[in-house]
Amino acid sequence: MKLENNYKNILVEIYEKVVLIKLNRPDSLNALSKGLIQDLNHALDIIDNDSKYSVIVLTGVGKAFAAGADIKEMMSKSFQNVIEEDFIKPWEKISGITKPTIAAVNGYALGGGCELAMMCDLLIANENAKFGQPEINLGTFPGAGGTQRLPRAIGKAKAMDLILTARMMDVDEAEKLGLVSRKLSSDNFIELVLEIAKDISDKSLPVLKMAKAAVNGTYENCLSQGILFERKIFQSTFSLEDRKEGMQAFINKRKPNFRNK
Repeated sequence: MKLENNYKNILVEIYEKVVLIKLNRPDSLNALSKGLIQDLNHALDIIDNDSKYSVIVLTGVGKAFAAGADIKEMMSKSFQNVIEEDFIKPWEKISGITKPTIAAVNGYALGGGCELAMMCDLLIANENAKFGQPEINLGTFPGAGGTQRLPRAIGKAKAMDLILTARMMDVDEAEKLGLVSRKLSSDNFIELVLEIAKDISDKSLPVLKMAKAAVNGTYENCLSQGILFERKIFQSTFSLEDRKEGMQAFINKRKPNFRNK
């Protein structure tokens, strides 16, 4: 299936092996509606299964990355509805993508928006970025991984602070705590993120996938199991032509020519 820019709630731009996806509901600060998630997941499926693409960059149109769930959609749901529908489950699609993903946070990343950003592999933000989990003000609490990923990223004490008070955290605090991978200037922000994405996309795609899987294994295993998992994935790189090419290029002092094999 070909990746085309014919979605209602997202915009798709292709830069060689990098795909930029823009959440496109600026009037609602890119609230994560059912339709937006369906569009996003459809595009993600195509990208993850097409060898032409190596890296996904996710950002938002306007002054927000995503300001959370679509409260108007959630308002009328009952306890039985949310149990039977599990409407948050589709939000997790991006966390299972095998290729590197980058959240380019260009404004508010609140509630589900913050959780969506944390599902990505790298979280890069500009000076205007704000992070928070304000669900407590709505009589509920984060339900798309916020209570799990946020403590892992910034520690229990800070996560409790954000979740229980609903305060927002600016980009400087977020970078200091380790939630943000890099802080970049708002001038040419997306262009700068795309440069990082292109640098990643120049690497061997099979090795990128393996490295990502190895790092993510730390979230699912204890340390000893994670070390064993890492070792097996590392050993498997020695079956790749790209591994031979990378080492030979290093010895010959030239740029490697990876062929994703």
